Amino acid sequence: MKMRSILILANLALLPHSAIAQDAAAFDCAKAESNAEKLVCEDSDLAALDRRLADRFDAALKVAEGLDTGAAETAKTLRAMQRGWISGRDECWKEPDLRVCVETQYLQREAELVAEFILEQPSETVELTCGSRALTVDAFATALPGIRVEEGDRVYIGAQLAPDTPGTYYLRQEGGLVLDGGAPRVSDVYGSETECQIR
Repeated sequence: MKMRSILILANLALLPHSAIAQDAAAFDCAKAESNAEKLVCEDSDLAALDRRLADRFDAALKVAEGLDTGAAETAKTLRAMQRGWISGRDECWKEPDLRVCVETQYLQREAELVAEFILEQPSETVELTCGSRALTVDAFATALPGIRVEEGDRVYIGAQLAPDTPGTYYLRQEGGLVLDGGAPRVSDVYGSETECQIR
């Protein structure tokens, strides 16, 4: 009976640590410096997003490192982009609502990683003709939807601008794409729009 009581007490003593580990961010909160990092450490929902993004990043890194050609360069670029994303997230202190900014940063980055490294199967594929351009758009049903746009040998990655802007996406190094409300249209980095037809 005494041994059983000791075991029960030992298990109870471990419970808070397990719960804390489960709720903690993927990074060491003792070393949190930026307002964004401190907020993530204080907010269990954001901490869960941080852990989820860390898992997505690890999965993307495995895909990059497993490529037949250019694996080392792709993995190096991915790590650099992740560092750049962290710097961008930490700039959220400039925004009126720190939490909204941080959450959106996490959701957009997750969508980008899933779309770029095809960590899930696309939920939808749309073929577009936009003037002289032929685009293949794969949509991904991440928490904030992501897209992968292929044009010949070029690939553009993006995500929905915000949770309240369905069908409106930004595209890294391209501009944007609107798939909701009226005719689809693509815009370049200068804001010039071209209407598209679904093929």
